[in-house]
Amino acid sequence: MECQTHCTNEDVNALLFVVVWADDHHSEHGQHSNHLLSTPNADFAFALYKALNAKAADGDNIFYSPLGISTALAMLSVAARGETHSQLFTVLGYSSLNQTQVNEAYEHLFRMHGDNQKNMELDVGNALALRSCLNPLETFQNDVRRYYRGEIFKIDFSEPRDAATEINTFIANKTRDKIKDMVQDLDPETAMVLINYVYFKGQWKDPFENELTHKGDFHLNNTTKVKVDMLSRTAVYKTYWDHSRQTRVIILPYKGSTSMMIVLPDEGKMKEVETHIDKNFIRHWQNSVANSFLALDLPKFSISSDFSLDDTLKEMGMTMAFVDSADFSGISDEAKIKISKASHKATLSVTEMGTEASATSFVELIWQTTPLPFTVDRPFLVLILENPSGSILFMGKINNPTAM
Repeated sequence: MECQTHCTNEDVNALLFVVVWADDHHSEHGQHSNHLLSTPNADFAFALYKALNAKAADGDNIFYSPLGISTALAMLSVAARGETHSQLFTVLGYSSLNQTQVNEAYEHLFRMHGDNQKNMELDVGNALALRSCLNPLETFQNDVRRYYRGEIFKIDFSEPRDAATEINTFIANKTRDKIKDMVQDLDPETAMVLINYVYFKGQWKDPFENELTHKGDFHLNNTTKVKVDMLSRTAVYKTYWDHSRQTRVIILPYKGSTSMMIVLPDEGKMKEVETHIDKNFIRHWQNSVANSFLALDLPKFSISSDFSLDDTLKEMGMTMAFVDSADFSGISDEAKIKISKASHKATLSVTEMGTEASATSFVELIWQTTPLPFTVDRPFLVLILENPSGSILFMGKINNPTAM
Protein backbone atom coordinates (compact mmCIF):
# COMPACT_ATOMS: atom_id res chain seq x y z
CA MET A 1 0.00 0.00 0.00
CA GLU A 2 1.12 3.61 -0.64
CA CYS A 3 1.12 4.46 3.05
CA GLN A 4 3.29 1.49 3.90
CA THR A 5 5.66 2.35 1.07
CA HIS A 6 6.14 5.89 2.29
CA CYS A 7 6.66 4.87 5.88
CA THR A 8 8.83 1.80 5.53
CA ASN A 9 10.79 1.69 2.30
CA GLU A 10 11.83 5.26 1.63
CA ASP A 11 13.76 8.01 3.36
CA VAL A 12 11.04 10.43 4.42
CA ASN A 13 11.43 13.99 5.55
CA ALA A 14 10.79 15.65 8.87
CA LEU A 15 9.65 19.24 8.49
CA LEU A 16 10.59 21.47 11.40
CA PHE A 17 8.64 24.63 12.08
CA VAL A 18 9.47 26.91 14.98
CA VAL A 19 6.66 29.37 15.58
CA VAL A 20 6.63 32.28 18.03
CA TRP A 21 4.67 35.39 18.93
CA ALA A 22 5.73 38.23 21.19
CA ASP A 23 3.54 41.11 22.34
CA ASP A 24 5.19 43.62 24.73
CA HIS A 25 7.75 42.89 27.43
CA HIS A 26 9.36 42.27 30.93
CA SER A 27 10.73 42.75 34.46
CA GLU A 28 12.85 44.04 37.26
CA HIS A 29 16.50 43.84 38.14
CA GLY A 30 17.18 41.40 40.93
CA GLN A 31 18.38 37.92 41.63
CA HIS A 32 19.03 35.85 38.52
CA SER A 33 18.57 32.12 38.32
CA ASN A 34 21.30 29.55 37.91
CA HIS A 35 18.95 27.23 36.06
CA LEU A 36 20.84 24.36 34.46
CA LEU A 37 19.94 25.55 30.96
CA SER A 38 20.41 29.30 31.42
CA THR A 39 24.10 29.38 30.47
CA PRO A 40 24.07 27.04 27.43
CA ASN A 41 20.80 28.51 26.16
CA ALA A 42 22.24 32.03 26.42
CA ASP A 43 25.38 30.96 24.56
CA PHE A 44 23.21 29.44 21.84
CA ALA A 45 21.10 32.60 21.67
CA PHE A 46 24.09 34.83 20.95
CA ALA A 47 25.75 32.35 18.59
CA LEU A 48 22.50 32.24 16.66
CA TYR A 49 22.25 36.03 16.65
CA LYS A 50 25.71 36.39 15.15
CA ALA A 51 24.94 33.76 12.51
CA LEU A 52 21.66 35.45 11.56
CA ASN A 53 23.23 38.89 11.62
CA ALA A 54 25.96 37.76 9.23
CA LYS A 55 23.28 36.80 6.70
CA ALA A 56 21.03 39.84 7.16
CA ALA A 57 21.10 42.68 4.67
CA ASP A 58 22.15 46.09 5.95
CA GLY A 59 19.19 47.77 7.60
CA ASP A 60 17.13 44.60 8.11
CA ASN A 61 15.46 43.96 11.44
CA ILE A 62 16.33 40.72 13.22
CA PHE A 63 13.96 39.20 15.75
CA TYR A 64 13.59 35.64 17.00
CA SER A 65 12.97 33.45 20.04
CA PRO A 66 16.12 31.69 21.24
CA LEU A 67 14.04 29.79 23.79
CA GLY A 68 11.63 28.58 21.12
CA ILE A 69 14.37 27.30 18.85
CA SER A 70 16.33 25.69 21.70
CA THR A 71 13.20 23.96 22.95
CA ALA A 72 12.31 22.56 19.53
CA LEU A 73 15.81 21.24 18.93
CA ALA A 74 16.03 19.79 22.44
CA MET A 75 12.76 17.92 21.91
CA LEU A 76 14.12 16.62 18.61
CA SER A 77 17.29 15.44 20.36
CA VAL A 78 15.19 12.96 22.35
CA ALA A 79 14.90 10.92 19.16
CA ALA A 80 18.41 11.52 17.79
CA ARG A 81 21.13 8.93 17.97
CA GLY A 82 24.86 8.75 17.21
CA GLU A 83 26.50 11.64 15.40
CA THR A 84 23.12 13.26 14.75
CA HIS A 85 22.57 13.54 18.51
CA SER A 86 26.14 14.62 19.19
CA GLN A 87 25.89 17.52 16.71
CA LEU A 88 22.56 18.65 18.15
CA PHE A 89 23.94 18.73 21.68
CA THR A 90 27.13 20.48 20.57
CA VAL A 91 25.23 23.25 18.78
CA LEU A 92 22.88 23.69 21.74
CA GLY A 93 25.79 23.76 24.20
CA TYR A 94 24.66 20.63 26.04
CA SER A 95 27.81 18.53 25.47
CA SER A 96 28.52 18.29 29.21
CA LEU A 97 24.97 17.05 29.90
CA ASN A 98 23.17 13.81 29.12
CA GLN A 99 19.71 13.49 27.60
CA THR A 100 18.04 12.77 30.94
CA GLN A 101 19.49 15.92 32.47
CA VAL A 102 18.32 18.03 29.53
CA ASN A 103 14.85 16.49 29.56
CA GLU A 104 14.40 17.06 33.28
CA ALA A 105 15.78 20.60 33.00
CA TYR A 106 13.16 21.51 30.39
CA GLU A 107 10.44 19.93 32.51
CA HIS A 108 11.57 22.15 35.37
CA LEU A 109 11.84 25.21 33.11
CA PHE A 110 8.27 24.81 31.89
CA ARG A 111 7.11 24.45 35.49
CA MET A 112 8.93 27.68 36.42
CA HIS A 113 7.29 29.53 33.54
CA GLY A 114 3.91 28.23 34.61
CA ASP A 115 4.46 29.38 38.18
CA ASN A 116 5.16 32.96 37.03
CA GLN A 117 1.96 33.60 35.08
CA LYS A 118 0.54 36.36 37.27
CA ASN A 119 -0.06 39.60 35.33
CA MET A 120 1.22 38.14 32.05
CA GLU A 121 0.60 35.44 29.51
CA LEU A 122 3.52 33.16 28.71
CA ASP A 123 2.84 29.89 26.96
CA VAL A 124 5.63 27.67 25.69
CA GLY A 125 4.67 24.40 24.05
CA ASN A 126 5.46 21.85 21.41
CA ALA A 127 3.60 19.52 19.09
CA LEU A 128 4.30 16.86 16.51
CA ALA A 129 2.06 16.35 13.49
CA LEU A 130 2.90 12.87 12.24
CA ARG A 131 2.06 11.14 8.99
CA SER A 132 -1.07 9.10 9.64
CA CYS A 133 0.68 5.79 8.93
CA LEU A 134 3.73 6.53 11.08
CA ASN A 135 3.59 4.96 14.52
CA PRO A 136 6.00 6.70 16.93
CA LEU A 137 7.71 4.67 19.61
CA GLU A 138 5.92 4.78 22.96
CA THR A 139 9.04 5.94 24.79
CA PHE A 140 9.37 8.90 22.43
CA GLN A 141 5.72 9.86 22.87
CA ASN A 142 6.02 9.67 26.64
CA ASP A 143 9.18 11.79 26.72
CA VAL A 144 7.67 14.44 24.45
CA ARG A 145 4.55 14.70 26.59
CA ARG A 146 6.28 14.60 29.97
CA TYR A 147 9.35 16.76 29.46
CA TYR A 148 8.37 19.12 26.63
CA ARG A 149 4.62 19.45 27.12
CA GLY A 150 4.29 18.12 23.61
CA GLU A 151 1.15 17.05 21.84
CA ILE A 152 1.16 14.40 19.12
CA PHE A 153 -1.48 14.08 16.44
CA LYS A 154 -1.80 12.27 13.10
CA ILE A 155 -2.25 13.98 9.72
CA ASP A 156 -2.80 12.78 6.17
CA PHE A 157 0.01 14.55 4.30
CA SER A 158 -1.08 13.09 0.96
CA GLU A 159 -3.36 16.15 0.69
CA PRO A 160 -0.83 18.93 1.45
CA ARG A 161 -3.33 21.77 1.40
CA ASP A 162 -5.67 20.09 3.89
CA ALA A 163 -2.72 19.08 6.07
CA ALA A 164 -1.43 22.66 6.12
CA THR A 165 -4.88 23.94 7.07
CA GLU A 166 -5.09 21.50 9.97
CA ILE A 167 -1.65 22.43 11.28
CA ASN A 168 -2.32 26.17 10.89
CA THR A 169 -5.57 25.78 12.82
CA PHE A 170 -3.66 24.09 15.64
CA ILE A 171 -1.07 26.89 15.73
CA ALA A 172 -3.72 29.63 15.60
CA ASN A 173 -5.62 28.07 18.50
CA LYS A 174 -2.47 27.78 20.61
CA THR A 175 -1.40 31.39 19.92
CA ARG A 176 -4.87 32.92 20.26
CA ASP A 177 -5.09 33.62 16.53
CA LYS A 178 -1.92 35.73 16.63
CA ILE A 179 -0.14 33.48 14.14
CA LYS A 180 -2.04 32.37 11.07
CA ASP A 181 -1.11 30.62 7.85
CA MET A 182 2.40 29.78 9.02
CA VAL A 183 2.58 26.45 7.19
CA GLN A 184 2.09 26.66 3.44
CA ASP A 185 4.44 24.61 1.28
CA LEU A 186 4.07 21.04 2.53
CA ASP A 187 5.44 18.14 0.53
CA PRO A 188 3.20 15.05 0.09
CA GLU A 189 6.20 12.99 1.27
CA THR A 190 6.36 14.81 4.62
CA ALA A 191 6.63 12.44 7.56
CA MET A 192 6.48 14.87 10.46
CA VAL A 193 6.03 18.54 11.29
CA LEU A 194 7.65 19.67 14.51
CA ILE A 195 5.89 22.68 16.00
CA ASN A 196 7.15 24.96 18.75
CA TYR A 197 5.29 28.03 19.94
CA VAL A 198 6.11 30.77 22.41
CA TYR A 199 3.33 33.23 23.12
CA PHE A 200 4.03 36.19 25.35
CA LYS A 201 1.86 39.14 26.21
CA GLY A 202 2.77 41.41 29.06
CA GLN A 203 1.64 44.69 30.49
CA TRP A 204 4.10 47.42 31.34
CA LYS A 205 4.46 47.79 35.09
CA ASP A 206 4.02 51.52 34.47
CA PRO A 207 2.15 52.07 31.18
CA PHE A 208 2.90 54.94 28.85
CA GLU A 209 0.20 57.61 28.56
CA ASN A 210 -1.51 57.62 25.17
CA GLU A 211 -1.74 61.39 25.05
CA LEU A 212 2.03 61.76 25.40
CA THR A 213 2.79 59.70 22.28
CA HIS A 214 4.21 62.03 19.64
CA LYS A 215 5.98 62.04 16.29
CA GLY A 216 9.76 61.87 16.37
CA ASP A 217 12.75 61.17 14.13
CA PHE A 218 14.43 57.77 14.04
CA HIS A 219 17.83 57.82 12.33
CA LEU A 220 18.33 54.70 10.22
CA ASN A 221 21.89 55.81 9.48
CA ASN A 222 23.90 59.02 9.11
CA THR A 223 21.89 60.21 6.12
CA THR A 224 18.40 58.71 6.40
CA LYS A 225 15.70 59.17 8.99
CA VAL A 226 12.03 58.20 9.31
CA LYS A 227 9.14 59.54 11.34
CA VAL A 228 7.88 57.27 14.11
CA ASP A 229 5.38 57.45 16.95
CA MET A 230 7.41 57.91 20.11
CA LEU A 231 6.16 56.65 23.45
CA SER A 232 7.12 59.15 26.14
CA ARG A 233 7.39 58.90 29.90
CA THR A 234 9.30 60.72 32.62
CA ALA A 235 10.04 58.31 35.44
CA VAL A 236 12.65 56.37 37.34
CA TYR A 237 14.19 53.53 35.32
CA LYS A 238 17.12 51.23 35.91
CA THR A 239 19.83 52.27 33.48
CA TYR A 240 23.56 52.02 32.93
CA TRP A 241 26.00 53.84 30.66
CA ASP A 242 28.74 51.38 29.80
CA HIS A 243 31.47 53.76 28.63
CA SER A 244 33.98 51.01 27.93
CA ARG A 245 31.55 49.28 25.58
CA GLN A 246 30.17 52.53 24.16
CA THR A 247 26.55 51.76 24.90
CA ARG A 248 23.65 52.66 27.17
CA VAL A 249 21.30 50.12 28.68
CA ILE A 250 17.82 50.54 30.10
CA ILE A 251 15.50 47.95 31.64
CA LEU A 252 11.75 48.43 31.27
CA PRO A 253 9.80 46.26 33.72
CA TYR A 254 6.56 44.50 32.93
CA LYS A 255 4.08 43.27 35.47
CA GLY A 256 5.09 39.84 36.61
CA SER A 257 8.52 38.34 36.14
CA THR A 258 9.62 39.66 32.75
CA SER A 259 11.42 42.74 31.51
CA MET A 260 12.66 44.35 28.32
CA MET A 261 16.31 45.27 28.07
CA ILE A 262 17.19 47.87 25.44
CA VAL A 263 20.81 48.18 24.41
CA LEU A 264 21.48 51.49 22.66
CA PRO A 265 25.01 51.70 21.22
CA ASP A 266 26.60 55.10 20.78
CA GLU A 267 26.29 56.53 17.27
CA GLY A 268 28.19 54.42 14.78
CA LYS A 269 29.10 51.76 17.35
CA MET A 270 26.46 49.09 16.65
CA LYS A 271 28.87 46.70 14.92
CA GLU A 272 31.40 46.91 17.72
CA VAL A 273 28.74 46.15 20.33
CA GLU A 274 27.06 43.28 18.51
CA THR A 275 30.37 41.66 17.57
CA HIS A 276 31.27 41.13 21.22
CA ILE A 277 27.90 40.90 22.98
CA ASP A 278 27.34 37.68 24.91
CA LYS A 279 25.76 36.40 28.11
CA ASN A 280 28.52 37.97 30.21
CA PHE A 281 27.66 41.43 28.85
CA ILE A 282 24.02 40.89 29.74
CA ARG A 283 24.85 39.77 33.28
CA HIS A 284 27.23 42.69 33.74
CA TRP A 285 24.56 45.14 32.62
CA GLN A 286 21.90 43.52 34.81
CA ASN A 287 24.21 43.81 37.79
CA SER A 288 25.27 47.38 36.98
CA VAL A 289 21.98 49.18 36.33
CA ALA A 290 20.87 51.74 38.90
CA ASN A 291 17.87 54.02 39.35
CA SER A 292 17.95 57.14 37.19
CA PHE A 293 15.36 59.85 36.65
CA LEU A 294 14.82 59.79 32.89
CA ALA A 295 12.78 61.42 30.17
CA LEU A 296 12.35 58.31 28.02
CA ASP A 297 11.34 58.40 24.36
CA LEU A 298 10.87 54.94 22.82
CA PRO A 299 9.58 54.05 19.33
CA LYS A 300 6.13 52.49 19.13
CA PHE A 301 6.32 49.73 16.55
CA SER A 302 5.28 46.30 15.33
CA ILE A 303 7.66 44.11 13.38
CA SER A 304 7.59 40.56 12.06
CA SER A 305 10.51 38.32 11.20
CA ASP A 306 10.12 35.15 9.11
CA PHE A 307 13.12 33.16 7.90
CA SER A 308 14.60 29.74 7.18
CA LEU A 309 17.01 28.24 9.69
CA ASP A 310 18.30 25.44 7.46
CA ASP A 311 21.61 26.95 6.36
CA THR A 312 22.19 28.70 9.67
CA LEU A 313 21.90 25.50 11.72
CA LYS A 314 24.13 23.65 9.26
CA GLU A 315 26.77 26.36 9.48
CA MET A 316 26.63 26.15 13.27
CA GLY A 317 27.50 22.46 13.02
CA MET A 318 24.15 20.67 12.81
CA THR A 319 24.61 18.99 9.42
CA MET A 320 23.69 15.35 10.01
CA ALA A 321 20.06 16.11 10.83
CA PHE A 322 19.42 17.29 7.26
CA VAL A 323 20.94 14.41 5.28
CA ASP A 324 19.64 10.97 4.32
CA SER A 325 21.91 9.31 6.87
CA ALA A 326 20.35 11.26 9.76
CA ASP A 327 19.56 9.04 12.71
CA PHE A 328 16.24 9.86 14.36
CA SER A 329 15.50 6.23 15.07
CA GLY A 330 14.18 7.22 18.47
CA ILE A 331 11.02 8.43 16.73
CA SER A 332 10.16 5.29 14.85
CA ASP A 333 11.80 2.11 13.65
CA GLU A 334 9.50 2.07 10.61
CA ALA A 335 11.16 4.80 8.54
CA LYS A 336 14.29 6.86 8.15
CA ILE A 337 13.58 10.48 8.99
CA LYS A 338 15.54 13.65 8.36
CA ILE A 339 14.81 17.39 8.62
CA SER A 340 13.84 18.84 5.26
CA LYS A 341 13.06 22.38 6.37
CA ALA A 342 13.46 24.51 9.49
CA SER A 343 11.49 27.75 9.67
CA HIS A 344 11.00 30.40 12.31
CA LYS A 345 8.61 33.30 12.68
CA ALA A 346 8.53 35.93 15.42
CA THR A 347 6.47 39.05 15.92
CA LEU A 348 7.05 41.94 18.30
CA SER A 349 4.67 44.75 19.22
CA VAL A 350 5.60 47.63 21.51
CA THR A 351 2.75 49.97 22.45
CA GLU A 352 1.48 52.06 25.34
CA MET A 353 0.06 48.79 26.71
CA GLY A 354 -3.35 49.52 28.05
CA THR A 355 -5.44 52.45 29.23
CA GLU A 356 -4.96 52.23 32.96
CA ALA A 357 -3.35 55.29 34.47
CA SER A 358 0.37 55.25 34.93
CA ALA A 359 1.22 54.32 38.49
CA THR A 360 3.25 57.40 39.34
CA SER A 361 5.21 56.14 42.28
CA PHE A 362 6.19 58.01 45.39
CA VAL A 363 9.84 57.78 44.45
CA GLU A 364 9.19 59.58 41.19
CA LEU A 365 7.40 62.41 42.94
CA ILE A 366 10.28 63.28 45.23
CA TRP A 367 12.85 63.81 42.50
CA GLN A 368 13.88 67.47 42.37
CA THR A 369 16.38 67.32 39.50
CA THR A 370 15.83 67.70 35.78
CA PRO A 371 15.36 64.28 34.16
CA LEU A 372 18.14 62.97 31.96
CA PRO A 373 17.08 62.35 28.35
CA PHE A 374 17.10 58.76 27.09
CA THR A 375 15.96 58.89 23.47
CA VAL A 376 15.93 55.68 21.45
CA ASP A 377 16.24 57.31 18.04
CA ARG A 378 18.73 55.03 16.26
CA PRO A 379 19.18 51.25 15.76
CA PHE A 380 19.14 49.29 19.00
CA LEU A 381 19.21 45.77 20.39
CA VAL A 382 16.29 44.39 22.36
CA LEU A 383 16.05 41.39 24.69
CA ILE A 384 13.00 40.07 26.48
CA LEU A 385 14.04 38.29 29.65
CA GLU A 386 12.19 35.94 31.98
CA ASN A 387 13.99 36.72 35.19
CA PRO A 388 13.51 33.75 37.55
CA SER A 389 14.75 31.20 34.99
CA GLY A 390 17.21 33.47 33.21
CA SER A 391 15.58 32.61 29.88
CA ILE A 392 16.02 34.89 26.88
CA LEU A 393 12.52 34.62 25.45
CA PHE A 394 13.17 36.90 22.48
CA MET A 395 15.99 39.02 21.15
CA GLY A 396 16.96 40.96 18.07
CA LYS A 397 18.04 44.18 16.46
CA ILE A 398 15.67 46.97 15.44
CA ASN A 399 17.22 48.84 12.53
CA ASN A 400 13.95 50.31 11.28
CA PRO A 401 10.85 50.42 13.53
CA THR A 402 8.66 51.36 10.56
CA ALA A 403 9.48 48.16 8.64
CA MET A 404 6.82 45.49 9.13
